[in-house]
Amino acid sequence: MFHHLLKSNAIWQIPDWIKYYQKSNLSSDIIAGLIVGILVIPQSLGYAILAGLPPVYGLYASIVPVMVYAWIGSSSVNAVGAVSVSAVMTSQALVGFHHLPLLQYIMLATTLAFLVGIILTLASILRLGWVTQFISRGVTSGFISGTAILIFISQLKHLTGIPIVGKSILDYAQSFVLNLSSFHLPTLIVGVMVFISLEINRLALPKWLGMLSLPKSKITAICRIFPLILVAVVILASIQFHFSQFGIRLSGSIPSGLPQFTTPIMTPSILAQLLPSALLIALISFISSHAVASSLARERNEHFNANQELMGLGLANLVGSFFQSFAITGGISRTAINISAGAKTPLASLITVAIMIASLLVLNDVIAPLPYAVLGAIIMSGIIKMVDIDTLKYALKFDQLEAVTFMVTFIMVLTFGLNIGLVSGILFSFGGLIWNTSRPHIAIVGQVGCTEHFRNICRHHVIERSDILIIRIDESLFYGNAISVRTFIDQALKRQDYQHLILMLSAVNHIDLTAQEMLINLNCELGKHDKSLHLSDVKGPVMDIISQTPVIKELTGKVFLSTADAIKHLHAYDDFCI
Repeated sequence: MFHHLLKSNAIWQIPDWIKYYQKSNLSSDIIAGLIVGILVIPQSLGYAILAGLPPVYGLYASIVPVMVYAWIGSSSVNAVGAVSVSAVMTSQALVGFHHLPLLQYIMLATTLAFLVGIILTLASILRLGWVTQFISRGVTSGFISGTAILIFISQLKHLTGIPIVGKSILDYAQSFVLNLSSFHLPTLIVGVMVFISLEINRLALPKWLGMLSLPKSKITAICRIFPLILVAVVILASIQFHFSQFGIRLSGSIPSGLPQFTTPIMTPSILAQLLPSALLIALISFISSHAVASSLARERNEHFNANQELMGLGLANLVGSFFQSFAITGGISRTAINISAGAKTPLASLITVAIMIASLLVLNDVIAPLPYAVLGAIIMSGIIKMVDIDTLKYALKFDQLEAVTFMVTFIMVLTFGLNIGLVSGILFSFGGLIWNTSRPHIAIVGQVGCTEHFRNICRHHVIERSDILIIRIDESLFYGNAISVRTFIDQALKRQDYQHLILMLSAVNHIDLTAQEMLINLNCELGKHDKSLHLSDVKGPVMDIISQTPVIKELTGKVFLSTADAIKHLHAYDDFCI
């Protein structure tokens, strides 16, 4: 594996975003990096606690891994780091080790990140990114939307002071009711004021500034820098009015010092114990990050490479594990803030890293007065845009099955949490794929006038012949639809006493063993009644498969280059004008 890594161009070549960087993006990236860097510090501290680690490890997970991903990752704005999904799954994976001394538990967490990195990197080398092709748009959009709702609700704990916990909307509701006595009005006032201010900035401020005839570039700059100004104002207000005296929870000081180089545990027994959990975390992390990154790439008309995303996430976890990082992935809330702040390239993430480093070395006391309610309000404001209503509306009009897939994924995520919701959506999507392919479109066709075109008799005015039945199969033939195809053919043959059956296979790309058996039996049945089966428009790869099988060798009719040739050969000149 390491031999392949050493030869990888993605590692040694300077990324395109650096080689072709546009100076016009510099101010946007700097502002976004500053905003995200300041706002995710308390969030990162909380996610470390969620993983069962000391708070400072949330910052460690947002330094080296972010730098590696910025160099190798496929997405220009996907913000990786300590996120709720990886934090919760880390805690669950190490639930049997909570009795160990803290230092050993920390080493196990970094070892788990090491294994996740190995798995993702190996998947990239094996070019397994294609697996995501089987995850439909409905699944990714439903997953992102459901996760966004859960994150939005989860941040209510910062705005209300109520310590709600759980994995689903039902857990949050139950926790909210049970802990309602912890409601804290001053915290709510601060959080709601910040949230309203951010929504005004997002929805109304551009229009108001436009009424002043300001240039569009200045309006954009003001709106993007507004959250940073708001954070500074709240920090000053926190100091001036002593928010802590009102019981408002503040970020507080964090330990100083950069992450140290450490070696993960390489004991075979420990690696074997952690491997199953690492596989699950790797899968969920990649699918989660891929769902965010690929959706953003579509919106921004950017190229996205799933294998490169695997490599970026894999090496981010692998290298990060040597610098005291637990498992990381692309974060929906963090990415939402990154986008809303105006990030254009991975430089924004590197600016965020600089803020993280500064916070560990210099800004400990500066960040301390920042209320957690501000963090919650900013995440809630940014995450609203991640609910993909547009995709659902479009699917309801043009692809009802995909709309159902969206809703199933969305509802299952809300009801049972991220893992079960995502797996349920994928399984339902596969079920829909099997359902569609098991019921292929099949049409009885006739000739359009005196041309060589043949079309569906239900859609066009065509010429039919009493002794020839022409059926077009618009799907590859395999075990899942062989019976359905045979049933349609048998029903069509009952329409009248045909002498010849022509199967148009222009849309058939493969015929498996079960389908071959179906065709052989059909041919045999027709032969018993002195009727003939003919094939037309057979593709070369399909003919390569069946040429030496009884499908062709025992065929009662012939294989024709086109349906028109078949009609000519069967002497149907009078009615067909060929």
